[in-house]
Amino acid sequence: MVKLFMQKTLIILKPDCMANRHAGNVLDRLEKVGFDIVGCKMIRLTPALLREHYAHVADKPFYPDIEKFMSSRPVIVLALSGINAVARVRDLLGPTDSRKAAKGTIRGDFGTEMMKNVVHASDSEANARIELARFFQPEEIFA
Repeated sequence: MVKLFMQKTLIILKPDCMANRHAGNVLDRLEKVGFDIVGCKMIRLTPALLREHYAHVADKPFYPDIEKFMSSRPVIVLALSGINAVARVRDLLGPTDSRKAAKGTIRGDFGTEMMKNVVHASDSEANARIELARFFQPEEIFA
């Protein structure tokens, strides 16, 4: 039996999502399956914030490409709330590599490659708490 837990998770509408004007489509899909937007803002990701967020790969040779891409234009960061939000959002997105994502998933419909995969989403409840605190002040989340 699957236990149901109310969770919050972080979503970043990445530069490719913004450049290709898919933000409305992504938000629509997230809301249609029952997620509540409890925090939302547009920001430009700084090198310091990106290095913290991607600390697990910051020493890899491909990291400069991630930083260049993720800072190339403003992004939208969202705090979502819903039942089993972390896993359900990741299912809705599809695999990280958009080329392997099924049609009908967000990445399968709008993504083009591994990095240009439309949306970042927290991968665990623990990371969701860390990432939400990284991008939002407590008073910016409304539930």
